[in-house]
Amino acid sequence: MSEAPRVPPEADLSRVRTVPIGKRPNKVNTALLAALPGTDRSFDAFVASLPSLLAARDLRAAIAAIAGAARTRRGVVALLGGHVIKTGMGPLLAHLLRRGVLTHVAMNGAAAIHDFELAAFGGTSEDVAAGLKDGTFGMAEETGREMNAAIARGHAEGWGLGEALARWLEARGDLPGREQSLLLAALARGAPATVHVAIGADIIHQHPSADGAATGATTHRDFRRLAAAVARLDDGGVVLNLGSAVVMPEVFLKALTVARNLSGGKPTGFTAVDCDMIRHYRPQLNVVERPTQAGGAGYLLTGHHEILIPLLVWGVDAALDRA
Repeated sequence: MSEAPRVPPEADLSRVRTVPIGKRPNKVNTALLAALPGTDRSFDAFVASLPSLLAARDLRAAIAAIAGAARTRRGVVALLGGHVIKTGMGPLLAHLLRRGVLTHVAMNGAAAIHDFELAAFGGTSEDVAAGLKDGTFGMAEETGREMNAAIARGHAEGWGLGEALARWLEARGDLPGREQSLLLAALARGAPATVHVAIGADIIHQHPSADGAATGATTHRDFRRLAAAVARLDDGGVVLNLGSAVVMPEVFLKALTVARNLSGGKPTGFTAVDCDMIRHYRPQLNVVERPTQAGGAGYLLTGHHEILIPLLVWGVDAALDRA
């Protein structure tokens, strides 16, 4: 006969020690909860009504840091991925440029292409899967021809890549998306707009007119300009990484080390904010965490660009209007 199964031991809950709830530290109390809609239906009131917890708390902190940097004339550098522009956020960021909030806009190649196409042709963002089947993805004649011509001219004139694209658009004349262009808004404001590319990563690099030497020289000039701009983040500035998972976080990390190398360890004491649809390794480490270890604050805000960035921009606008 087989042995009877052994009864597993059980914890004796009668011996458990309890503590008074009054002595227990709580992370949430009634003062932190969301407020109901009241008679004030302004956007400022909406932001104030959000709970003082987690991402809502961090959103308010980011808004306050950006508005504070604008009031004290500290640097506010925006690092942009392409998806931010093609989801319609360019006009909002251009508004922050015109208001003097953003002091430097740094784009990856995709962001510059989307901005250029919207400005020059009134449309962007092709069907990649459909074009990939027959080899027509990224082969728009006018985009490649004009952008590469702009870069070649910029190389000859000693301009950066972003400046070259903006000047080409400004001289072009017929622009259906002039008012929505971030490149043109920066040029009009006199604020630097730099473009940071990985050769071979952008559709204009596959065109017959592509010039690797001109692209490399102009984007390297833009790297040097970004490194100089990063120095303005010291003691109250803000860096925003909006939708770039790899290129801009890597470029920013190198620009920051150049700035600190040339300025005795400065800048420090700035706020770093990453806004993207999912959490990525490089933005978290290279923008938010590592750069602020020497002093400052970092926030990770996760959500769709077309919802999260308007919340941020409208919040900054309301905070500046309130001041």
